[in-house]
Amino acid sequence: MAQSTRTLVAIKYEQGSLEILDQLLLPFQSVYLAIRGVQDGFDAIKSMKVRGAPAIAIVAALSLAVELRSRSASSFATAETARAFIADQLDYLRKSRPTAVNLFEAAGRLENLVAASAARDGSSAPDVVADYLREAEAMLDRDLQDNRNIGKFGAEFILKARASPEGKVSVVTHCNTGSLATAGWGTALGIIRDLNKTGHLEHVYCTETRPYNQGGRLTAYELVYENIPATLITDSMASALLRTKSIAAIVVGADRVAANGDTANKIGTYQLAITAKFHGVEFIVAAPSTSIDLSLSSGDQIPIEQRPGIEVVQIRGEKLSGSPGEVETVHIAAKGIDVWNPSFDVTPASLISAIATEKGIITKAAGSDSFDVASFLATH
Repeated sequence: MAQSTRTLVAIKYEQGSLEILDQLLLPFQSVYLAIRGVQDGFDAIKSMKVRGAPAIAIVAALSLAVELRSRSASSFATAETARAFIADQLDYLRKSRPTAVNLFEAAGRLENLVAASAARDGSSAPDVVADYLREAEAMLDRDLQDNRNIGKFGAEFILKARASPEGKVSVVTHCNTGSLATAGWGTALGIIRDLNKTGHLEHVYCTETRPYNQGGRLTAYELVYENIPATLITDSMASALLRTKSIAAIVVGADRVAANGDTANKIGTYQLAITAKFHGVEFIVAAPSTSIDLSLSSGDQIPIEQRPGIEVVQIRGEKLSGSPGEVETVHIAAKGIDVWNPSFDVTPASLISAIATEKGIITKAAGSDSFDVASFLATH
């Protein structure tokens, strides 16, 4: 039986007005934060008030759109001064998170667009600004449609490969790849939503996703909000789960996919791929084509962001004795211990069953340990 699904809205935009759901306060408080310009956008991305590769790119682009709409028509003397300002702001926004390639893809595409706009005969500053706004403001709708396509293709792949006689499947997911990480619907969580919508989802298990707990705080929040049958597990329980439960697939998102299919995603993804391989479970990466970086031949070239160690040794939670929604931060590790805190790891293509994109499913040639991503994109 098909299930009805209501989804969260994490990014609210109207011309000149941008608000994001502050993910640092979830799941205890649902507060929308106004983004009034580029600096607000940079700070929200850097502090992880917004996260998820697609959402980061959208918020970055729209934060500049808000700033441009707040300026008077005479702010830029020429088309070239408008182009230079936009390029400088996009370059600054790139520095907010170094691993998520969607941000770099969007910034590069927008830079090329305004450069072409400024170079046109008779182009004025308002023309350049208008061209930027038109493209940046179209990103929300385009990302949502891409996510729905990813969900459809990914769900079909899982059902074809692993469906039970009753046509239902149970899956595992990691980190947060839903409405909170995208314009809506989600990538890996979009696949789960599609399975649930069509009545093919038996159960989903979401990992806690230490140290920032995006699974426990955010994915669990979305699953509860939408009444999707789900259970939370710690990251260290995944292998035991695969051994004792009938799991069809592990589905994850991606922050950057190299040309051979090596995939950088939230720390802990690599170990899930290893246990999936051992237990004969499909391991599926869900990513829009904007997360693919063909300039990198392998995952060895993907820069990995190092986060502050304090994120590992401290944790925020709702006070048991306080008012509803009142939170506090506590220290949970021995004082003075050293901390290594990479935000991402790289899963080799050899451990990945398929990559679900908005253009279709990328699979490996028989006998190959890597994907020919460039050929797929060239023909789809």
